[in-house]
Amino acid sequence: MSKYSKRFEMKFRKDVLGKTIQRCKEKGILIPTFNQMKNPSLIPEKVKNRLKPLGFWDVNPLNLFRISWKNDVKTGLYSGVNYIELPPALTGVKARIVGLIGKYFPTGAHKVGAAFGCLVPRLVSGEFDPTTQKAVWPSTGNYCRGGAYDCALLASPAIAILPEEMSKERFDWLRQIGTSEIFATPGCESNVKEIYDKCWELVKTRGESIVIFNQFSEFGNSNWHYHVTASAVEDLYNQIKGSSGRLSAWVSATGSAGTIAAGDYLKKISPNCRIVASEALQCPTLLSCGFGGHRIEGIGDKHIPWIHNVRNTDGVVAIDDENCMRILRVFNEPDGQKILKESGISQELINVLPLLGISSISNVLSAIKTAKYFEMNENDILFTVFTDSAEMYQSRIQELTQSHGAYNPGQAKVDWERYLLGDGTQNFMELNFSDRKRLHNFKYFTWVEQQGKSVEEINELWDPEFWDEAYTLVPKWEKLIEDFNSQTGVLNSL
Repeated sequence: MSKYSKRFEMKFRKDVLGKTIQRCKEKGILIPTFNQMKNPSLIPEKVKNRLKPLGFWDVNPLNLFRISWKNDVKTGLYSGVNYIELPPALTGVKARIVGLIGKYFPTGAHKVGAAFGCLVPRLVSGEFDPTTQKAVWPSTGNYCRGGAYDCALLASPAIAILPEEMSKERFDWLRQIGTSEIFATPGCESNVKEIYDKCWELVKTRGESIVIFNQFSEFGNSNWHYHVTASAVEDLYNQIKGSSGRLSAWVSATGSAGTIAAGDYLKKISPNCRIVASEALQCPTLLSCGFGGHRIEGIGDKHIPWIHNVRNTDGVVAIDDENCMRILRVFNEPDGQKILKESGISQELINVLPLLGISSISNVLSAIKTAKYFEMNENDILFTVFTDSAEMYQSRIQELTQSHGAYNPGQAKVDWERYLLGDGTQNFMELNFSDRKRLHNFKYFTWVEQQGKSVEEINELWDPEFWDEAYTLVPKWEKLIEDFNSQTGVLNSL
């Protein structure tokens, strides 16, 4: 038994597992393994044959096999990693900036993978009973959509919790999918504590009838990214690096700290790879222990997530949300696209820029600052993630028109040149040992004082061996998934 193995022990309930197996058998639910999400060539041909004609967002159990970075929108099956490389003409830096596209996941955002990582281990061990319990998904948007989607496939009630000021599209989507209950908590994107407070209220009033899947503290979230997202980056890097390319940085908004966990794997295969955490300047929690509200939806704030391995983080960058909103217009308004075209940006690239939502644009700006701060050149490749598309923010674009007036080419040129090309290295902090320890200590105030963790537990998070143990969970889950599928017999019935 390893040093921290008890921290990750699962509670097996055979009685619940039997009911779950029967539910999945009735609903025709076959659960993909993590290896199949990493490498879709491992998916059985009979599954692929049934999957091909389905829409990418259809509420069909087979779409669990589309929780992958390698979906092919042209064939309906799989190809290479979906990505966009932004050229120097657009970014203003010599370094290569590459973003993985989240749009082609079910729900249109990669957070459905994080929800899968949190739900499935409990599902195949009997820790969660989809026939009697409701799954609670605390979120700032896309995570609860992913959880609601997974629950819809199981015909299991889902409870979504998200701030009331999130985009209209998020709430509309949750209603359309048939979410059992939706709680809009006070505040905006950065009001995460209010989400936690609602969770505690539900625990006290509903007891064992609910199960909280807290993405900010669930290692299923970070494990999914460590094994699946990082694998996609590794494959893509080997595909595009050429003879002199360097895997130089993984840049990610902190959010729930799931996505940034991919950097822990990337640093193992490329020790010089820097992990850079991004946040909003209006709420600079990591940069200066700050607080406030902002408009970069989906990245979370005012605390350090339990699953953030801050000892492995190399830099922190804060992005002004105004810059993101202005570039959102450049990428999506006709006059913005016209200016890009006249400046030599290819029409092919212009056509795909709407695949970047607000937090995706923030990640781009963070990568640009990283490249400038470390004086990176054409041999440096920075990877980031384009979580969701502008499709989820059309109401925000309309609001900008109402508040700022109709867009025009002059304003578009100013926005692109000032807020993207002209941005500097301000609000970037390279972390030393003391900085990392400070961020680690900051977890105390959320997790020990508010959320019931112990001092012993938080001290364990400073030990690199703890994280090595945390990332060994997937092979154990793989075996449970395979045994579960064998007992449902769904594959044989296809």
